[in-house]
Amino acid sequence: MAKEKTEAVIDKSNGKTPTGKIDSFGGMTKDELMNALRIMSVSRSIDNKVMTLIKQGKAFFLISGAGHEATQVAFGLAMQKGVDWAYPYYRDMCFSISVGTKPEDLFLAFLGKADDPLTGGRQMPCHWSSKEANIPTQSSPTGTQFLQAVGTALAMKKKGINGVVYVSAGEGTTSQGEFHEAVNWASREKLPVVFVIQNNRWAISVPVQDQTGGKNASVSEMMKGYENLLRMEVDGTDFLQVHAVAQSAFKYARQGKGPALVEAHVVRLFSHSSSDDQKKYRPDDSLQEDLKKDPIRMFAEKLISKGVLTELAYEEFKKEINDHVTEAADWALKQSEPDPKTAELYVLDESGKRDRLEYEKLMHEGSPVVMVDAINHALREEMDRNDKIFVFGEDVADGKGGVFTATKGLSTKFGNDRVFNSPLAEASIVGVATGMALAGLKPCVEIQFGDYIWPAFMQFRDEIVMYRYRSNNLFEAPVVTRVAVGGYIHGGLYHSQNIESFFAHMPGILIAYPSNAADAKGLLKTSLRLNDPVLFLEHKGLYRQSYSTSPEPDADYLVPFGKAKVVKEGSDLSIITYGAMVHESNFAVKKLEEEGYSVEIIDLRTIAPLDVDAIYKSVKKTGKVIVIHEDTLTGGFGAEIAALITENCFQSLDGPVKRIAAKDTPIPYAPTLEYAVLPTRDRIYREVKQLLEY
Repeated sequence: MAKEKTEAVIDKSNGKTPTGKIDSFGGMTKDELMNALRIMSVSRSIDNKVMTLIKQGKAFFLISGAGHEATQVAFGLAMQKGVDWAYPYYRDMCFSISVGTKPEDLFLAFLGKADDPLTGGRQMPCHWSSKEANIPTQSSPTGTQFLQAVGTALAMKKKGINGVVYVSAGEGTTSQGEFHEAVNWASREKLPVVFVIQNNRWAISVPVQDQTGGKNASVSEMMKGYENLLRMEVDGTDFLQVHAVAQSAFKYARQGKGPALVEAHVVRLFSHSSSDDQKKYRPDDSLQEDLKKDPIRMFAEKLISKGVLTELAYEEFKKEINDHVTEAADWALKQSEPDPKTAELYVLDESGKRDRLEYEKLMHEGSPVVMVDAINHALREEMDRNDKIFVFGEDVADGKGGVFTATKGLSTKFGNDRVFNSPLAEASIVGVATGMALAGLKPCVEIQFGDYIWPAFMQFRDEIVMYRYRSNNLFEAPVVTRVAVGGYIHGGLYHSQNIESFFAHMPGILIAYPSNAADAKGLLKTSLRLNDPVLFLEHKGLYRQSYSTSPEPDADYLVPFGKAKVVKEGSDLSIITYGAMVHESNFAVKKLEEEGYSVEIIDLRTIAPLDVDAIYKSVKKTGKVIVIHEDTLTGGFGAEIAALITENCFQSLDGPVKRIAAKDTPIPYAPTLEYAVLPTRDRIYREVKQLLEY
């Protein structure tokens, strides 16, 4: 779509409508013009004050938005509070002020005070947030916000809300792949997202020509070819121009025509951050040219030239703002520091919902069911129960119904609005799901193979698991992610991996790894009712195995997280395991029982939380323990279990804590090679017997 000219007509129904008074120009009243100047000036004054506090050792960090203010206030004033959502980036303080954040609140955040309403002192400054203004607490990684914005826009579309999602970044961030994934998804589905790229030409020290492949280093030119995408470039230092463009962009998106991308050419008047010195890498003439484009000075001079403002009144205006900012800073400096006792709060949901669910209530059992069908039935039952559940991923819709048929029939029953195929992009799947969850939906996504989850790793590690903690419990992202994992199917290097140890290292996510159909159904149903994100690991080698088949529990059957199951009672030795290793261990133990040994098998069922009480109880009873998992030995989750046992059960042990796991190699394709690497029942038998004889 061709670029729209900057002299776009203002949408009179979006934002504040001019009153028609004589003291107006540019389609705005004097009050509206002065309000814009006030917001811009407050933001700049806060920048200056924080830099002073840093020099005094009273504050620690700032990423200034000086030079970006005209763009930020223009888009902030286009927002419909309570309807629209925003995913700003670290320079967007002026945007934050324009949607209602007070200077006092900003100083509480800059100083990391207990009553900081943005993050409760948990994040560095410049991570904007507002529950009232629908601004989820942002993170530090550049570019992760784009897909979440798309997810929130998708959620609004599915809920029938005529809202718009603002998302911003600097031009350097458009080098990130997730930016392009987000524009692709939004354009394809005509989602109401306004992408605002504040191009100050410097990504820290890297000039734009070394970042962007668009014609004349233009981001807008780079994004040609997307159908439904409205592209606009504007002088982002000219408030009236960028205000008109902001109104046009929001109008286009709100009318359902598709997303808009605005490249606002701004200037960076301060260094990248308070830890940077741009004089080391920017030519002096570049700095001097930017100073000539100071948006606040330019706008004030325009208002004075038009008679909206006098020079004397402007001096009083600036003094009043600086005094207010100083008072706000002085007040914030006197406020309380966070209580160290609160540092561990809100890693997970603390509402008590998980404890209030009624577990393992079995009214009746049905016919035997294989694990993959039990998973399918769990999804079907929970979608019937909760219309906020949406299922998507690669190939999940009918007629494929998932590469393992776990979602077969769901799109036929619930429609393509609730069960749909995603682009072939794992970061897109998880990032969009996060945005949907933040907007109140319950996405359950499928990643086809654990081996391919890694493009989404940033969305997990720095976004999903962090949202509740970093927002001080204001926002949550309870996404359920189903992933097929594990070997024994001759899948080779890239269809056989286990991933639980990577994710177990992330506070803020629950991890299920069932070994049979009944537990899979009960745990998945529980996952879909909780307020926390869940990684639901499904061993594809167990999907249709006879020994993982169970009589099917009814629709009310839930399995709790953090409660292991004693698969087999024993007195001589404990096996602590999960997933496919439950069955391999069981086969080995049957042979040992024929030789007179009594071995206890504990199926953990969930990795996080871990039922340490069940582990300790079994180990203290038998005195010997071996931890068995399918993942590679080094750094595997079994090492964590072994360490816990050593620390807490040492006096009860009659032998070393042993581990059985895959060899520290990739998993090869040929069956003889695969079985040489993965734990087998024969190997388990030999090593368990060796420990029994110790």
